[in-house]
Amino acid sequence: MSNIQTRIINIVSNNRDISKETGRILKHKLEKNGFFVPEIFDANADLIVCIGGDGSFLRTLHENNFPDIPIIGINTGHLGFFQELSPYQLDEFIFRYEKGDYITQELHLVEAIICTKKHCVEIVGINEIAIKGDKSRTLHLNISLDDSFLEKFSGDGVLVATPTGSTAYNYSLGGSIVDPRLDLLQITPIAPIATTAYRSFTSSIIVPKDSTIKIYPEYAFENSILIITDGMEYKHDKIEEIHLRMSDLKPKILRLKTYDFWNKAKEKFL
Repeated sequence: MSNIQTRIINIVSNNRDISKETGRILKHKLEKNGFFVPEIFDANADLIVCIGGDGSFLRTLHENNFPDIPIIGINTGHLGFFQELSPYQLDEFIFRYEKGDYITQELHLVEAIICTKKHCVEIVGINEIAIKGDKSRTLHLNISLDDSFLEKFSGDGVLVATPTGSTAYNYSLGGSIVDPRLDLLQITPIAPIATTAYRSFTSSIIVPKDSTIKIYPEYAFENSILIITDGMEYKHDKIEEIHLRMSDLKPKILRLKTYDFWNKAKEKFL
């Protein structure tokens, strides 16, 4: 175990009263056990504890640029699919953490390079990146997989989900639940139009981790595309192409050794 000077744990919480109170109690318990909890985020910490719901978990990773520090969540929200612990488990968590009774699991992220007529920008998604029509307009997208043309999609949009994100927006669209240990991407249509005039896939497509998904919009209205990553919307003028692939970033989530993905999936969804 590292010495006391390096036993630093960041606590991050949302602004709900229950989250702030849980954070206060956890800080007190950790300090009694010889840990140091800084007032501001420390990039040299051994662990991040995120208190809140799934939104707080996603926001913590985004706002801190996907740090190379394991993160564990305490659920004070609703579904809590990312969150490992409940507020009543603080003592158990500290005991098991000190014993090393945990594993770390890599999160496989998706990245998009978005090129407009003027420049290119990069965004990263933990759960997903979605391409949708602004003001509910129908999109027409030419989609290729590596060097193979896949389809001319028509509909509300497409979503590219990570294994972690398969149980999020992807699942509500009828996409497949994917074991997070798998390293792949999933392309899921959003309200596709499948008629004699338009031929779009109506089910999700699973692609290997080294694939590049290339999307070229056809515009009926300029600037009619929204890019949404983990619930955050971005608008870029005159997008010409979007390339999506698996990101090289691999933040780590800390799980107690009793964690089982499929048991959690049954608990949350069935």
